Amino acid sequence: MTTPTVLRPHAEDQYADELAVLAKHDDRPRPPGWRLSPWAVTTYILGDADHPGGVITPKYIGPRRIVEVAVATLATDRALLLLGVPGTAKTWLSEHLAAAVSGDSTLLVQGTAGTAEEAVRYGWNYARLLAEGPSREALTPSPVMRAMAEGRLARVEELTRMPSDVQDALITVLSEKTLPIPELNEETQAAKGFNVIATANDRDRGVNELSSALRRRFNTVVLPVPASAEEEVEIVSRRVAQLGRSLELPETPAGLEEIRRVVTVFRELRSGVTSDGRTKVKTPSGTLSTAEAISVLTSGIALAAHFGDGVLRPSDVAAGIVGAVVQDPVSDRVIWQEYLETVVREREEWRDFYRACRDAG
Repeated sequence: MTTPTVLRPHAEDQYADELAVLAKHDDRPRPPGWRLSPWAVTTYILGDADHPGGVITPKYIGPRRIVEVAVATLATDRALLLLGVPGTAKTWLSEHLAAAVSGDSTLLVQGTAGTAEEAVRYGWNYARLLAEGPSREALTPSPVMRAMAEGRLARVEELTRMPSDVQDALITVLSEKTLPIPELNEETQAAKGFNVIATANDRDRGVNELSSALRRRFNTVVLPVPASAEEEVEIVSRRVAQLGRSLELPETPAGLEEIRRVVTVFRELRSGVTSDGRTKVKTPSGTLSTAEAISVLTSGIALAAHFGDGVLRPSDVAAGIVGAVVQDPVSDRVIWQEYLETVVREREEWRDFYRACRDAG
């Protein structure tokens, strides 16, 4: 029996060859505990087609300065907070930063309304605790505690979804670089190379605002939405191609025309105005992020490959677009129908797209 392949390899595994090439050619100073220099980390994130060791593919498409500020922050004693609306690649960037700096992106705390303080500090193996009493062997370290002991980066996803008292458990870790263990009268001190990358967005419902004491301990980097339609098309095209290979979907032509249409629809509904600036449109309740565009197109490619003729067509993406736009079945449906009739219908070259979306709706 063969071992099944991993559906989603960790960044350090998927791009191991590129990381090895960068390390081999990296002659710049490296902060203590780092696998690569800050310059090489930035090259890994942004890519380099002319690197002497071979092509380094871009992992993040956006302003270089934003990545440089994020990397420089991790080289100091301040933690990094990646802030942005949903779909701006916060998680993607944090994973690749951890992979490049520490060679390990798995020290992860996923923030939810149910995240307990043990996820940030430590827990206990209660069978051993009852049998032997408090001891290091009975202690279960959190990803943050492991990162401190090993001098690696810890990732905290959706920080503002965690309850406020759990968030504040990070204050001592970030300010004193130590994690007290009162039950053992001990502490875990952070080894050189330790830091924290957190992600958050303040447009999501049900968030818990960060306390001023905790926010002061982060350097905040705001990740913008793609500046232009061309940039967003490039991001979507790259990620759709990567996901298609990862999911082993049958080969399907790129479908650049449909990618442009989906990106255009999402950008116009997000901004409240058509791309030519002539017509105002109402904005639905959903975020219509780049990530959602990628999801719509990946699903469309699967439909085209398995139930169509292998060519990505408007009918393959229409249902996904309607599902992404119409989050509120009452108000969003009215907004979508109005957009279809006043904008999409008037575009002569979009007639097939209009019919597919009308049928799907």
